[in-house]
Amino acid sequence: MPRPLEELRTISPQRVCLIKPSALGDVVHTLPALSALRELWPKATISWVVNGSLRGLLDGHPDLDEVIPYERRGAGFVGLARFLSGLRGRRFDLTIDLQGLLRSGIMTAATGAPIRLGAKDAREGASLAYSHVYDAARSNVHAVDRYLHAASLFGADVSRPRFVVATDEADREWARETLAHVPRPRLILNTGAQWLTKRWPPGHFAEVARRAVSERGAGLIAVGAPGDRPLVDALREGLAPIPLLDLCGRTTLRQLAALAAESDLFVSNDTGPLHLAVAAGARVVGIYTCTSPRLTGPYGPRAVTVQSCVWCAPSYVRTCQRLDCMNELGPDRVWPAVLAQLDSGRALAPTAA
Repeated sequence: MPRPLEELRTISPQRVCLIKPSALGDVVHTLPALSALRELWPKATISWVVNGSLRGLLDGHPDLDEVIPYERRGAGFVGLARFLSGLRGRRFDLTIDLQGLLRSGIMTAATGAPIRLGAKDAREGASLAYSHVYDAARSNVHAVDRYLHAASLFGADVSRPRFVVATDEADREWARETLAHVPRPRLILNTGAQWLTKRWPPGHFAEVARRAVSERGAGLIAVGAPGDRPLVDALREGLAPIPLLDLCGRTTLRQLAALAAESDLFVSNDTGPLHLAVAAGARVVGIYTCTSPRLTGPYGPRAVTVQSCVWCAPSYVRTCQRLDCMNELGPDRVWPAVLAQLDSGRALAPTAA
């Protein structure tokens, strides 16, 4: 039987393990909880289990002592057994599972920590691994606030959530040099997304970008993963002959965060880079076709979202033959949000002497 949650406020752990392997947006949403726990336990050793492809976002984070990469693909049974054995060998006294799936539950149990916290509604039987369970209220609370709630159970102050992204001076200098010749306001366009139903058409992005150039003199930058190349090529064709700095497939996660911080606006589909941009301090416009921003949208006052109003929204389907949302949520609906964000940034920018 789970033990009383009140016990958690009495502990002073020395070795803490956070388990949140994926995905990019979810990892970003967990950053404020990490910082709250670090403030609560300044002398504890805090480790984070994360997918190997995302470790670059956490390496060097000032609130972390160790990043434990989990290589999900190609590890096999032997690799998994070695990984789990490594977790147990670290002798954690507290493990917090913020993923709530079978594999994270197995990791939680493998740590052997005497205190193992997880959500009551964790899926795939993960809750069997926990010594303490809490109500995550997944149906009506934003993901950032859910993770902060878990930190608050230990007595952490979660009243002022803060995102800390582990960019260093080299990342920031690279971003400054890369964007040095791009005029302001700088508009970053992220056209990619894993789900087909999240991919707002490149032609729509191009139309919004054309208006930003025409009405505000914006400089344009395209970003994305290597697999987004066809989308960025279509964006370039739709914009021609307007200049576009093409950085698709050319940034690390930390460089992408530094670029966002040096931009005036980041316009993106519902995907991980959108949340990374918010965490880096950028103004953003999130475009939501088949999903809803209510529980997992960009977090904070600098974020604006535009959502489809078609009959099936938000359907959360990954493939669709109709894609009515792409027509209904056209450039005319997104442009006012983009213009307002551009003008808000201008109003706050220092004026030249």
